[in-house]
Amino acid sequence: MKYKEVVQGRFLERPNRFVARVELEGRVETVHVKNTGRCRELLLPGAKVYLEKSGKPGRATAYDLVAVEKGSRIVNIDSQAPNRAVQEWLSSGGLFPRMTFLRPETTYRNSRFDFYAEALGEKIFIEVKGVTLEEDGVVRFPDAPSERAVKHMGELVAAKRDGYRALVLFVVQMEGAEYFTPNRSTHPAFAQALEEAAQAGVEILAYDCRVTPDSMDINRPVPVVLQEEGAFLAAIPKPLLAWYDKNRRILPWRENPSPYRVWVSEIMLQQTRVEAVKPYFERFLRELPDIGALAQVPEEKLLKLWEGLGYYNRARNLKEAARQVKEEYGGEMPGTYGELLKLKGIGSYTAGAVASIAFGECVPAVDGNVLRVLSRLRKDGRLISDGKVKAAVEEELRGAMPKDRPGDFNQAMMELGACVCLPNGAPLCGECPLGELCLARRDGVQQEYPQKAAKKPRQIEERTILILRDENRTAIRKRPASGLLAGLYEFPSMEGFRTADEVADYLRSNGLHPLRIWPLEEAKHIFTHREWHMRGYMIRVDELEQARPGEAVRDWLYVEPEQTREKYPIPSAFGAYTRYLHIRLGRERWEEG
Repeated sequence: MKYKEVVQGRFLERPNRFVARVELEGRVETVHVKNTGRCRELLLPGAKVYLEKSGKPGRATAYDLVAVEKGSRIVNIDSQAPNRAVQEWLSSGGLFPRMTFLRPETTYRNSRFDFYAEALGEKIFIEVKGVTLEEDGVVRFPDAPSERAVKHMGELVAAKRDGYRALVLFVVQMEGAEYFTPNRSTHPAFAQALEEAAQAGVEILAYDCRVTPDSMDINRPVPVVLQEEGAFLAAIPKPLLAWYDKNRRILPWRENPSPYRVWVSEIMLQQTRVEAVKPYFERFLRELPDIGALAQVPEEKLLKLWEGLGYYNRARNLKEAARQVKEEYGGEMPGTYGELLKLKGIGSYTAGAVASIAFGECVPAVDGNVLRVLSRLRKDGRLISDGKVKAAVEEELRGAMPKDRPGDFNQAMMELGACVCLPNGAPLCGECPLGELCLARRDGVQQEYPQKAAKKPRQIEERTILILRDENRTAIRKRPASGLLAGLYEFPSMEGFRTADEVADYLRSNGLHPLRIWPLEEAKHIFTHREWHMRGYMIRVDELEQARPGEAVRDWLYVEPEQTREKYPIPSAFGAYTRYLHIRLGRERWEEG
């Protein structure tokens, strides 16, 4: 949308809503103001303004005031410009690429809407509102109470109930707005009406404009924040993403964020530190480079690749989900949050991460890092262990996320929690890009948040681990197919803490002849709900296969220690004892060479 014959002047004063006095080429000119709103934040004495010469000879005012400079922005204040710009934009397929009909100024029952459109069989009413009120990048409407605007919201709701698609389009008459929100302080009734319209299914959209002294064109979408809490969250993206762009870690899955790579990395990162995951990720992708390879991998090879990461059901679920993708999606990872949730082992966090990072869908990915950051920022006393709280936070974040960088936003929130807003010890508040927003930092109570339910004490299990060796082999056994560490391999063991004499008696009763017994150090391994406290013995026997096929030893396997490197996955819970076989497992193994 372009103007003709635009000239520059300097604003002096505004005697009333309809006219202003402007210094133009050394003289004072009375001009028509094409916006009857207040505009008092814009029309300040000395402000640079832009005037269009009137095409109507004999009119009392020879110019129309159409735009004003505010800092580095040019703000269009022509109240007729939004509809003109929207009409051009809609006609060119801007909002509805397959639109078949467009009519401005359409009456429906007792209502009059700015536009009526038809696209893909839908009948659509559109109401346009121009927005000129801005403060610190936040734009609001209206700048003065407007009963007419409230009435329009009710009319759109009625049209929606009658089966029409209904939209209100806020045209921000400037560029670079961070988000749009209703002006509650000026007109709370309109804010309420807008929320009720959204709940009734009316679509609330906002777009900023590319503005020059002689033109204004629809530019790009602006986040819409309807609730006051959302306004707080909407202030996060700009400083957070600026920090992330300068400080983000270089990680292998970030540099090539294909759906498969993002998915595998996110599953590995659950309950596991980034630095620990790196060598596993590289090895896993070399061995299983795509969904087809993962779907077909034998379970023992899969678990061997996972050895040391823990929570082995994550690996089993990965394989099962890969089979789903192959059978139900033709081998291509589904690209939407809703479809990703249907895959085995994928919950709301992983679905949000993959959908946003790999496919650009504007959905949140809320993990413990994100919950901790938001809890401190808002002094939010809700329990982050409560699933309902997590679901509520996901919904709260959804409206505040930047639509053009959803994946970066989710990764930045996680990065902030992992590297700055630390879970243990004091957070690094001096390095935080959101420090000015953080209520916990303001009040010096960072370490009182987040609130967590008291943990139940872990169940303590005492075990005696037996490292049995003859000249060439060692004994291992496979754990049951279900339960803790299901399907993995372990060393023989005895319940409780046993003495060397008790161990010798146990072995002799099963046909083995211990030649020497060395006590090993005690070890501890912590699971989510239990702890293993372990005491170990290294036992040299004459021949392992002499063991009787009794209840205790019938499921033992006798293998060369080196075979545990490639064939038999032994979990890191036994890491303190595997070194006595002169083998290296877990992260240590992946970093060899």
